[in-house]
Amino acid sequence: MKIKQAQFLISAPNLAQCPSLALNEFALLGRSNVGKSSFINSLVNNSKLAKTSNTPGKTRLINLFKIISDKGDFVIADLPGYGYAKVSKTEQERWQKSLEEYLLKRDMLKYCIQFIDARHPVQNNDFQMYDWLKIKNIPVIAVLNKCDFVSKNEVFKKIKETEKLLNIPVYPFSAKVSIYKDGIIKFFEENVT
Repeated sequence: MKIKQAQFLISAPNLAQCPSLALNEFALLGRSNVGKSSFINSLVNNSKLAKTSNTPGKTRLINLFKIISDKGDFVIADLPGYGYAKVSKTEQERWQKSLEEYLLKRDMLKYCIQFIDARHPVQNNDFQMYDWLKIKNIPVIAVLNKCDFVSKNEVFKKIKETEKLLNIPVYPFSAKVSIYKDGIIKFFEENVT
């Protein structure tokens, strides 16, 4: 698959504000600062498309991006990170409500892509999110991100370990090492139409 172009569409506070697009959509989920924005930028080869930050909890809205490829167009939704406590309880509850609404009612949602940090074991809130998706019958795969921070042997071990824990396909990824992009690009290629 060759990605020809990518464009930012909208930052929406909730599902009602998201434009209805007749394209398959892939939602990115993960703990705050797991690298979802860097994933988008690396995937489309544009370091300025999705805003990145070293401060966890910066993504507070549903950010939609249209990806134009030779195999078909699709949408990536970058969702607010979970597990970040430095915002008010009210704000956390508001995020959770709009997140749940989007995940349960977005018609063109094809898959959730749950991001796991390769440097750490799978966290409790990762398990909670995964369990919730499974209970709601929402298709999910995992991306083991930041693989450039661990050795190749460790990456292989982590993939097997995460697959066993979550019982879903796990794709390695690094925004800095291009060999880790192949698997997830193949996944998109097989699921865009």
